[in-house]
Amino acid sequence: MSLPRQLSVFALVGVVATALHYGVLVGLVELLAWPPVPGALAGYLSGGIVSYILNRRHTFESDRPHEETTWRFALVAFVGFCLTYGFMNLFIERMGAPYLPAQIVTTGIVFFWSYLGNRLWTFRAGPA
Repeated sequence: MSLPRQLSVFALVGVVATALHYGVLVGLVELLAWPPVPGALAGYLSGGIVSYILNRRHTFESDRPHEETTWRFALVAFVGFCLTYGFMNLFIERMGAPYLPAQIVTTGIVFFWSYLGNRLWTFRAGPA
């Protein structure tokens, strides 16, 4: 798959995963009165599950065994999780930004990290 097409499919999968992420975030904050940072992290985990399934099959068309890709994806996602925590904490707790604009900026940052980590390491073709 060409790089522009792969990036487009990754972005489309990201839209689906992000919609779930934001749905969980808003639901937890607005309906269950969770603080925004833990809500963002719970949303990130929910979107991550969907992201793994769709990216493995559609974006990277990986034939690597799940035994390799699952833990690699989890490690890339964990770094993204930490970036999400760091940026959300910075924007909300230290800068006083509203949680949704903070999440939008954070999502953009984590998008690029996730694409590169998964393309170059998690789902890369060839031997481990």
